[in-house]
Amino acid sequence: MTGEAATVDTPLKKLVGERTAKALAGHLDLHTAGDLIYHFPRRYDERGEHTDIRSLDVGEQVTVLAQVQRTAVRPMRQRRGNLLEVTVGDGSGGVLTCTFFGNQAWRERELRPGRWGLFAGKVTEFRGKRQLNGPEYVLLGEGGEGEAAANEEVEEFAGALIPVYPAAAAVPTWVIARCVRVVLDTFTPPDDPLPATVRATRNLADIGTALREIHRPTSKEALYRARRRLKWDEAFAVQLTLVQRKHRAAAWPARARPAKAGGLLDAFDARLPYELTSGQQVVGREIAADLAAAHPMHRLLQGEVGSGKTVVALRAMLQVVDAGGQAALLAPTEVLAAQHYRGILDLLGPLARAGELGAAEDATRVELITGSLGAAARRRALAEVAEGRAGIVLGTHALLYEGVDFHDLGLVVVDEQHRFGVEQRDALRAKADQPPHVLVMTATPIPRTVAMTVYGDLETSTLSQLPQGRSPIASHVVPAAEKPAFLDRAWRRLREEVAKGHQAYVVCPRIGEGPVSDEEAPREDDNGRRPPLAVTEVAPLLAEGPLHGLRIGVLHGRLPADEKDAVMRAFADGELDVLVATTVVEVGVNVPNATVMIVLDADRFGVSQLHQLRGRVGRGSAAGLCLLVSEAAEGSSARERLDAVASTTDGFKLAELDLEQRREGDVLGATQSGRRSHLRLLSLRRDAELIRDARAEAIELVEEDPDLARHPALAASVAALVDEERAEYLEKG
Repeated sequence: MTGEAATVDTPLKKLVGERTAKALAGHLDLHTAGDLIYHFPRRYDERGEHTDIRSLDVGEQVTVLAQVQRTAVRPMRQRRGNLLEVTVGDGSGGVLTCTFFGNQAWRERELRPGRWGLFAGKVTEFRGKRQLNGPEYVLLGEGGEGEAAANEEVEEFAGALIPVYPAAAAVPTWVIARCVRVVLDTFTPPDDPLPATVRATRNLADIGTALREIHRPTSKEALYRARRRLKWDEAFAVQLTLVQRKHRAAAWPARARPAKAGGLLDAFDARLPYELTSGQQVVGREIAADLAAAHPMHRLLQGEVGSGKTVVALRAMLQVVDAGGQAALLAPTEVLAAQHYRGILDLLGPLARAGELGAAEDATRVELITGSLGAAARRRALAEVAEGRAGIVLGTHALLYEGVDFHDLGLVVVDEQHRFGVEQRDALRAKADQPPHVLVMTATPIPRTVAMTVYGDLETSTLSQLPQGRSPIASHVVPAAEKPAFLDRAWRRLREEVAKGHQAYVVCPRIGEGPVSDEEAPREDDNGRRPPLAVTEVAPLLAEGPLHGLRIGVLHGRLPADEKDAVMRAFADGELDVLVATTVVEVGVNVPNATVMIVLDADRFGVSQLHQLRGRVGRGSAAGLCLLVSEAAEGSSARERLDAVASTTDGFKLAELDLEQRREGDVLGATQSGRRSHLRLLSLRRDAELIRDARAEAIELVEEDPDLARHPALAASVAALVDEERAEYLEKG
């Protein structure tokens, strides 16, 4: 290892040697001094304090700080030689057995009772005991024969707080710590990108101090200050990107689409068979004002399943049609697009039949464009759209293909935004001469910090009331492994509902044989559990067994489009009693007569998914019932998650739970690109106040200096922390 001065761009091989640099690059994707310096410890252990060994999961790759309690040597049964068993504990009663094969007397002398060390390996279980087989380890304090570079290692962990890094089997945490020390010894930190006024106002450490203290903290207080500064950098980078995006959007020209008295919208409101909720009225006024402005609306409409978002969106579309424009609604599946089409035709009645006998005076036309349209029907629909006769156009991503030309696209409504790629949404917006107004809808409630961080460039409206006439949904967990009789009762309960004239869904995580699609859960997890239940396998078993004699349909993403539509239409028309499906029914499917949903292998689904699925029942006057069938053991995290879903229908509470259980990187969009993101410390759940403060500073700074021209170091830092693809993801939003 050399003593050459290091900057963030210095290749690691110049600092830590070719072999170590190769291991860091190959196993952890760390190539430069900057990569390593920004590879922050996952946690810090403290001498005399214990790691909770009892909380470790079998199969987990771990590093634990523990004390040697006893050693034992015994002959191996299957081959010659001895086996060394070293029992280590954490002081709380949790113990691990470390096993070493072969005659290693030096190891027995080194691993004396009372010695503390870091032990790294994969947790296994044998006869009820937790084990680490042949773990890597480093002892703290006195040196020993088996400690590689003992003096260096001891120096590494001389402080009270011991950093434990995200590591790999081939590159344990102490190797990373040693490399970090070598880099820090010669590291020249970059110019501090944060403006001095922000640092002073927010009492933030300088960047050099923060980077040193996060790796080699001199105290808990210093570590807290370092983490706070580095979290601030991450939050500030994201917020600056979003605020700049919002600032640019406000300057774009757009055609104002003001409301018109006595037009289609007024006629629609007059024929609505029910009164809008106060929430729908408030949100409607917000959207109407946005549409009347001369810059594009960019609004997120979130609301509980069944809160009436579609009616709000339709009223916005009618305002645009009244103003001479067209509106496009983009749905994630053909099933949902077709359902929106039928629902909007029903709601509009004669208002959607321009050119037909009995049409209303101001009527428009509604067109559905999907990939499965026949050639003649497609030509006719395209002409209606291109010539402007169709005021409302519905479809899937087929709307994005060349050949679909709008006369005057004024509004894009994106249903279930998270189902679409950035490029798809952007392609639709590009079909207008000027940027159209955009309304993004989601039925997945979004915690406030996520809305601020991921959708921070959108104005947000929330519908929390359910329309009158909606029925409550009761949810229960069915523990199939512990109490098989409960599953039998679930099928009887389904038959009882069908006998009353109602319908039911049975949802499975997988389609069946063939390649895994986006709507499916993984076939087998790391713990070797059986593959998830599949629609094509479960449907015939139900037809021959507990649901014998009922009319059963099958729906999944690999069916041809016309077959999917036929099955969905048959279910909606009451020609089927039970629909066995994948999550293709998760969003928007509306069959008010369906009162029961049984979700098989429910622990294979996420919290938000289960909440979405559950929203398919209880949409009429009869009460809904959702049964979550699982083999997850009582007390397991999977079972606790299901119990939480069953205990509340409050989507916002469940969204917070979902956020708690997901990796922060997924929420922040770090996985949107194949490249590594530097957003590592920020927690949307724990750092809400810091994110709010960063947003306030970002707004102030962008107002003074929209392109950060006077802050080049900050602009470069934002580019590094929010990489190009991530920025593009936020930009196109």
